[in-house]
Amino acid sequence: MPTGVHLRDARRQLFDAAERVLLRTGPNGLTSRAVTDEAGCAKGVLHRHFTDFDDFLAELVLDRAAQLERQAAALRAAAGTGTVAGNLTDALTTLFGPVPVAIIPLVTFRDELRARLRRARPGGGLAILTEVTAAVCAYLADERDRGRIAAGADIDSLTLSLVGGGHLLFADRDPGPPTTATVRKLVTTVLAGALPHRPDAHGHDVSVG
Repeated sequence: MPTGVHLRDARRQLFDAAERVLLRTGPNGLTSRAVTDEAGCAKGVLHRHFTDFDDFLAELVLDRAAQLERQAAALRAAAGTGTVAGNLTDALTTLFGPVPVAIIPLVTFRDELRARLRRARPGGGLAILTEVTAAVCAYLADERDRGRIAAGADIDSLTLSLVGGGHLLFADRDPGPPTTATVRKLVTTVLAGALPHRPDAHGHDVSVG
């Protein structure tokens, strides 16, 4: 491996290299050597920009969590359009993409990393899940305000069920991600009873979500 490669944006390239290693080998294969080898640079480059490897990992997680904020904004912007079930199906598929799903066990099994994330931001110990939870909760509240979620619906419980169920669906990487139909089934099951009903042309109650 080269002993020194100029990195115009070292932090960004190291983060991208770590992401590739994480997706290829999982959390157990993510070491400082693996990251710098993947980036094609000397190991010292990482330590010039970060105090230690846990500092690097904390910054990586916070960076990827921040990226989810844009996807969260897109979900909230969808409120009032399409269907609630369709919007949530698309959002869970995006928010639980390969990188966020791979980061969650990395955080779960590294105590020092969780501690640093908690110091860096409120709720940071589970940064990815925190972002997903906040996005889904805010969206459901917006739809309730628009009358597309029943006024008495328990938003916190719905959010917990959607995020927890979504994580379980996407966490098993071996057979690949769940199908859209599988995700939609989860969403419609969780939302059952939380969507307002209106009579159709024949006087029958139908869900409007």
